[in-house]
Amino acid sequence: MSLLEIKSYAAGQWVAPGTGARSFENAVTGEVLGHAGNDALDVEAMLAFARDKGGPALRAMTFHQRAKMLKALAQHLSQHKEALYDLSFNTGATARDHGLDIDGGIATLFVFASKGRREMPDGHVYLDGDVEQMSRSGQFLGHHICTPLQGVAVHINAFNFPVWGMLEKLGPTLLAGVPAIVKPATATCYVTELAVRLMLESGLLPEGALQFVAGGLGDMLDRLTCQDAVSFTGSADTALKLRSNPHLLRESVRFVAEQDSLNASILGPDAEPGTPEFDLFVKEVHREMTVKAGQKCTAIRRIIAPEAHVPAVIEALSARLAKTPIGDPRAEATRMGALVSNGQKRDVLEKAAVIGAEAERVYGDPDAFEVHGADGAKGAFLPPMLFHCADPDKAERIHDTEAFGPVSTVMGYRDLGHAVQIANRGGGSLVASVITHDPAVAREVALGAGAFHGRLYFNDRNSMKESTGHGSPMPHLVHGGPGRAGGGEEMGGVRGVMHYMQRTSIQGSPDMLSAIGNRWVPGAAEVEAPAHPFTRGFDDLAIGETLHAGPREITLADIEHFAEFTGDTFYAHMDEEAAARNPFFPGRVAHGYLLLSFAAGMFVEPNEGPVLANTGLDGLRFMKPVVAGDALNVRLTVKQKTRRTDEYGEVRWHVTLTNQDGEKVAEYELLTMNAYSA
Repeated sequence: MSLLEIKSYAAGQWVAPGTGARSFENAVTGEVLGHAGNDALDVEAMLAFARDKGGPALRAMTFHQRAKMLKALAQHLSQHKEALYDLSFNTGATARDHGLDIDGGIATLFVFASKGRREMPDGHVYLDGDVEQMSRSGQFLGHHICTPLQGVAVHINAFNFPVWGMLEKLGPTLLAGVPAIVKPATATCYVTELAVRLMLESGLLPEGALQFVAGGLGDMLDRLTCQDAVSFTGSADTALKLRSNPHLLRESVRFVAEQDSLNASILGPDAEPGTPEFDLFVKEVHREMTVKAGQKCTAIRRIIAPEAHVPAVIEALSARLAKTPIGDPRAEATRMGALVSNGQKRDVLEKAAVIGAEAERVYGDPDAFEVHGADGAKGAFLPPMLFHCADPDKAERIHDTEAFGPVSTVMGYRDLGHAVQIANRGGGSLVASVITHDPAVAREVALGAGAFHGRLYFNDRNSMKESTGHGSPMPHLVHGGPGRAGGGEEMGGVRGVMHYMQRTSIQGSPDMLSAIGNRWVPGAAEVEAPAHPFTRGFDDLAIGETLHAGPREITLADIEHFAEFTGDTFYAHMDEEAAARNPFFPGRVAHGYLLLSFAAGMFVEPNEGPVLANTGLDGLRFMKPVVAGDALNVRLTVKQKTRRTDEYGEVRWHVTLTNQDGEKVAEYELLTMNAYSA
């Protein structure tokens, strides 16, 4: 088999390995698989290519257009998964591992595509929070907006997830409208390179939106500005070296780190042997020790169980580990493959020896284990190694040393408070899990440990069939953690997109804020419609287009009829004396929903037209009671428009109800689906 020559994609050109190239090995055979790296890359040209071509092209697209692009990229990668699987076997990954890395990465793109379409505007400015009124009359307002950074995002990724590690950063970056330069770890860069090639060859990305570095970045970090960002995944030592770069500090370059993590899993005091929770706990720990050969930033490194149940945990977990075939990841029977390289194997053994100074190895002998279908002496194979620490309070290394492989340590706790103390001694982690059927246990751990962990995962017999697992960060939720884990956050839905955008406070009149956000703000100018807005297609409606209707007098007969018809005979509507005793009402008042019904009747156009459906009502507030004899007026304004499908878009209407004195009675936002204009 010929050696792989992994090229970089820099400033629109594929550049072959050159000066400074490094070799990488086949994890299964130990043989050299290929070379990557080139110290002669034109770093300044790469940055200019991203800033001058990729950035403007992405920023010209709306959030929804970028979301559609992400969806198309995910679909394209899905069509080529088998090629990625086939190459990824060389990293030591099994078919099950591919589901986490390759399938998981593609699924993450799909989620960000969906989040972009559902939760972000069909425009160029993201509005953050509510409008703040800063003057008595409401003609001077404030708001927060988010716009894309006008630089480049440099992604430095770890070896363990060559596809997911790239895509979980790339999804929110591209959705934000920022180009990316991706630099994977050399050991598995060949899998990342194929994924990058597939995306570039799809033609879906604007020129300059994505570049790829196989090997080192040279002095790229020394050329970044306040408009750039660095997102890093790897060791704490490397993160410290990078974030301490004087240039990054001087320029206040955004730096997000996801690094070492001594994640813990706690067996609840109620989860005794024989319960579904005990069995679930053993299953979760086994999975986290063996999936990706334990090379996961979220893997369980510390197993925390009630002291009385420690022997049962060791026995059950050892029995399950003994039934885990180790070997060639291509073999169907294999359940745990190799580590990524023999260098990584040596590192794990060194760290395991450090842990072994404070804990006894109770399962797994690295000098005597069986490897199926491969040469265990040449490949980067190790058995799962389980340690037991009898005194976690005196121990130090088990709380600060991470063996990044199939290594975990069992320790006992006296009570739940003690368990929380042990979990927190990791100094900050990406995730801690609690297996319990007692909600009180979950609450105590959440209050005691939440500040030390980026994610708390609770599971029991009710959720175990649907849960995603201790070690699976989901794109909907933040991934990251305090302290040792790096102090950063990734993913988290739209929160992850914000890492690549600038939040800016804006101040001005309602007209100014409406123009900037392309969303009508109360107090801004109203647009007189040439015809009833319900007769006009989505494309014809203008932001601020307003319909006024009324007045309509509310009578006592209206109130009584509504009460009889709906069954809502609450005393405030039917009993004058009782209503008068209520400090909120002057006497009998009209039903709030009667007012909404009358309002709809006042602004609706009954004939068939472009309005297809009423799909929601947001932010309803009743401000002043309405009594018999009051008159009702309605103002209906086009607040925002969002394209949803090829057939219709969503119109958000601002609705205000006032009485005969011009006082606000109620306010809300109405959502309708409107057909596009013919």
